[in-house]
Amino acid sequence: MTLCLYWSPDSANLAIRIALETLGLPFDAIRVDRGQAEHKNDAFLKLNPQGLLPVLTDGAAVLFETGAILWHLADRAGRLGPLGPETTDPAQRAAALTWMFYLSNTLHADLRLAFYTHRYVGDPASIPSVLEGLSGRIAGHCALIEAELLEGGLLGQRGTIPDIYLTVCLRWAQIYPTHGRLLPGLEQWPRLHALARIIENSAAARKSFTAESIDPNHALTRPQRPHLSPEEVTGTI
Repeated sequence: MTLCLYWSPDSANLAIRIALETLGLPFDAIRVDRGQAEHKNDAFLKLNPQGLLPVLTDGAAVLFETGAILWHLADRAGRLGPLGPETTDPAQRAAALTWMFYLSNTLHADLRLAFYTHRYVGDPASIPSVLEGLSGRIAGHCALIEAELLEGGLLGQRGTIPDIYLTVCLRWAQIYPTHGRLLPGLEQWPRLHALARIIENSAAARKSFTAESIDPNHALTRPQRPHLSPEEVTGTI
């Protein structure tokens, strides 16, 4: 079965693309022009009724939600990273599931609220206060993860699926939303910074950055926004 990734530059699909390359899973890629609201047209809504990226098709199966797609890829490859551990290892599987749900329910969820704060508040004047609170929450997540990080990564081995998900989220925290940054950098968390460097220097990640119009140099540790219009990156809706 051919895997097909629906993507737009520097969206949540970036984590999926890096995982696909890391696990050596061949795939096709279909770009969705968010600037033209293609993520809201009838054809795309049949794939994801939320009108959100990423979407992955695997034969007749259609998946959305970043964490679910990443877990599907790990199961498909039979391993959680380029060299393991295997997804059949009960202890490692449990640890990976725990971190994947943590990242999806806390860090990624807070980032989504920060990027699209106007959708969640009735009074635009409250947005700066909300962002200040979110910045503190995200710094708290970083501190927690820094304390729990094992040598090499969240599972003790380099470049696993949870590591990819985490470090891509940290990229976005450093460069979005468009009117500010949630994190000034990663230097105050040495283990996180080291992990981000490991991921950003991998061949799989560098190939993925280039494919999504992202400067591959320090793409996770000193990231820059793609040289594209804001509409192409964050959409028009």
